[in-house]
Amino acid sequence: MTTIAAQLHQAIDRLLAGLLSVILAVLLVLVFGATLLRYVFSTGFVATEDLGILLHTALVFLGLPLCASGSLAMRIDVVTRHLGPTGRNLADGASDAVTLAASLVLMHGAGKVAVLIGGTSPTLGIAESWRFWPVAIGGALAAAHLILGSLSQGRTWLFILAVVAGGTSLAALPHLPPFIPVALPSLVACAAACAALLVGAPFVHSLIVGLAFAVPFGARLPEAAIVQQTVSGLGKFLLLAIPFFLLAGMLMSVGGLAHRLVRFASTLVGHRRGGMAQATLVTNLMFSGVSGSSIADAAFGAKVLAPALVADGVKPEKAAAIVAATAVLPNIIPPSIAFLLLASATNLSVGALFEGGLVAGLILAAAMAAMLHVSADTSPRPAADRHERVAAFLAAVPVFGLALVVFFGIRLGIATPTEAAAVACAYALVAALSGPNGGKATFRAFLQAGRETAAIGLLVASSAPLVFLLAIDGLPQALAGWVTSFGGNPLAVMLAANLILLAVGGPLDVGPGILLFAPLLLPSVVASGIDPVAFGVLLTVNLMIGGLTPPIGVLVFVASGVTGLSASAVFRAVLPLTLTLIAATSAMAIAVALWALL
Repeated sequence: MTTIAAQLHQAIDRLLAGLLSVILAVLLVLVFGATLLRYVFSTGFVATEDLGILLHTALVFLGLPLCASGSLAMRIDVVTRHLGPTGRNLADGASDAVTLAASLVLMHGAGKVAVLIGGTSPTLGIAESWRFWPVAIGGALAAAHLILGSLSQGRTWLFILAVVAGGTSLAALPHLPPFIPVALPSLVACAAACAALLVGAPFVHSLIVGLAFAVPFGARLPEAAIVQQTVSGLGKFLLLAIPFFLLAGMLMSVGGLAHRLVRFASTLVGHRRGGMAQATLVTNLMFSGVSGSSIADAAFGAKVLAPALVADGVKPEKAAAIVAATAVLPNIIPPSIAFLLLASATNLSVGALFEGGLVAGLILAAAMAAMLHVSADTSPRPAADRHERVAAFLAAVPVFGLALVVFFGIRLGIATPTEAAAVACAYALVAALSGPNGGKATFRAFLQAGRETAAIGLLVASSAPLVFLLAIDGLPQALAGWVTSFGGNPLAVMLAANLILLAVGGPLDVGPGILLFAPLLLPSVVASGIDPVAFGVLLTVNLMIGGLTPPIGVLVFVASGVTGLSASAVFRAVLPLTLTLIAATSAMAIAVALWALL
């Protein structure tokens, strides 16, 4: 039984991973083809946006089983890692029950909506119910995947029956009447989600179960409404830029273009005090304009740059810390996935956010460069000669050109973020296919990008109904009233907002932090006269710094995991750079607040 379950579990993994990569490839062909037709032939497909959104939704929800384990689950182990064998077993059972419950809620709710919803898409000519069937299928597969995983791990039947009983009980909560009404059911949802996170449940599943738990307390979000809100959360063509930028960064890496940037950065600053550390910073500064993903850059840096730092005489834990800290930049320097999420959640201009992110990123880079210079403990290396620098620059020109086309294409309004991302992806695909590993490396990049696209998409989707419930409960107005108690003083408002964001940036990744807190805080800061774009940039910066702070510190965990070092040792080593980033961010926040006073 165990062997059969393990084989079926792996078969679902392989089948879905392949399916997601195929859908991602079809999306790229669709959007890049439409972009080519638009700019070269002045024509296009009428249904490009609707079909793209439909395929993206299918990719995200069919990936639900793949995002319940590993780093893509975004679990919090602050409590569970300190438990003994019995406590860990109980926590695992509770976590699996939450995962099963969320899968069942999505499966049953989507099936109900798909059967009841009417109408036909005017552009695609298909029934509107097609948007919801991938949710039902993904939920069913996730439930089966969970049970098969438990069997393959040799779990006892008692454990599995307890998980099924707990999961079905939680999934039944949205069907109950509101018999314990409270004033703010959204806070009950948040508390239930936090409790699920503490037992180690995946972030997305914790949010769904938190919403289900709040229904008996008066939350006006029955099962069908939860599903409708999750699907609506993905209903923006802008979000398609995220998988394309993710894929472009991975293809750049496997195609060898990222290594050209490392070489060029080393010729520029490798001879200075802390030379290889400075080269790591410059590499992230340049590569961020292509990858847009801090996690991707942290993984790349841990594989490529950390060994070079150690070879240069840097202690291993400090090398991992430098990689983690400099990886903050890719979600700030455009094109940034975080800014795409922010624009989607707040309707701020992507181009304006990119411009503000460029300024903030350069300030943070300068601050880190100063700290790396002061804290350097390695001897300077010989400087590269002019011919080496010119050769390295010429080799890196294709990457620079692409980054400039993407940035200015979006900022000047020539291309949409999704179109620019598709162009970047197509270019990187050609580079990857002509690289040393060719098709195999390209295929692996599509597999990984498909999984990460599903994880980020589920994050967006599951956050949407909670944000909707918070709005129904009047939390934005309550925050605005709290801000009014400061007399609308921009300095006081900015200080309060920064403290909140730094506090939540530790336990929350940048994606959920943006989706949950940007809609809540933005109206309040705008009411005090602070520029919304400037605040949006600072909000992202604060949350990115959270990637370096305990207990989660996702960038630290990525760097320590790839290098095989203790996360606690890397947290200690990264502290000076973390404090430097906080100081630079505080200075920018004060400047923005003072500008609002003028």
